[in-house]
Amino acid sequence: MVDRIVRKKRYAVLIVTYGEVEKLTLRNLWPSSRRILKVITSQIVKVPKILVYFIADFRSTKHFINWRLNRYRSGLLSINRAQTGAIAACLRESRDPLFDNVDVDVIDAYYFVPPYLENVLREQQERCDGVVVVPMIPVESAFSCGVACRMIAEQFSENRYSGIRLLNKLWRDPELHTIYLDHLFSALDASMKGSGAGRTGLVLVIHGTLVRDRAGNPPKVFTGLDETRLFFGMMKERIMADPRNLFADVRQGCMNHSAGGEWTSETVQKALAAFREEGIENVVMFPYGFFADNSETEYEARKELTRSGFSRVQYVRCINESEAFACWLASRITGELATLYRIQQLFEEELPAERTINQ
Repeated sequence: MVDRIVRKKRYAVLIVTYGEVEKLTLRNLWPSSRRILKVITSQIVKVPKILVYFIADFRSTKHFINWRLNRYRSGLLSINRAQTGAIAACLRESRDPLFDNVDVDVIDAYYFVPPYLENVLREQQERCDGVVVVPMIPVESAFSCGVACRMIAEQFSENRYSGIRLLNKLWRDPELHTIYLDHLFSALDASMKGSGAGRTGLVLVIHGTLVRDRAGNPPKVFTGLDETRLFFGMMKERIMADPRNLFADVRQGCMNHSAGGEWTSETVQKALAAFREEGIENVVMFPYGFFADNSETEYEARKELTRSGFSRVQYVRCINESEAFACWLASRITGELATLYRIQQLFEEELPAERTINQ
């Protein structure tokens, strides 16, 4: 009988987000905008190929002018790299027995800027026993983790069930809610507190989603609409019940696009207008629907807050490089790694007994 020699498996964990250009040039913006049209916009609007370059280049030029005039530079990639490093550190410090049998590489990847997710998937499939993909958006939809799903299906084909896992449903985890609350309440300015501060409202910012297509019908793609609303309901309930709460009211603030039909109605602008009508003096904004600050949060949403005209305003940054967040996510990743390891063991047990595992 031949002894079975067991080696440690090597897995890759891909920390994935949309990606925005770091160096603001039209040459960098053009390919990014074209990929957005092909990967995201094309799911809800059929864009003729002849118009893809025209529309994408027009958007690139608009972003270039707006960002240059306002001296905005995206920090999304640097934040995602920092998150990648923090998650890797938490995994290295883990005492989970899984890591007696598994080595893990934690790598950043992006949908719209290099290194592109599909390329990283291809590289890691060749060198690793398995891959865990972690889309850095809490609510899943065809426009967020759905992008990764399509790339996984194309790259892994029939082997995707034994070779890859996709982390999802993060928005439902009570541990994330607790981390969010601690982050929010610890960040509040002293000026927002106290009996003389006045009434304060909170806007929870999230990416909006499509409600009806141009014909008035439900979208044919999975939009995450119900999940978005449930997530807000959970967070509002937790915030209002917290003994640290100082907010008179909490409202959803969606960041919408204009293409494809009717988008979520609970916009940032409507939330701010409702607070004015209610006599709210101060407003705090927290982008809970994003794990990292980007052009939609710290540029577009924050700009709405700055010019809103309330007595006091405060923008609380995304969870970003929070150590508590990184270690929570590392624990969720460990669970997916363990599941992948068990699945592969089951596949290997079906091999003929005389076959040895590769050394």
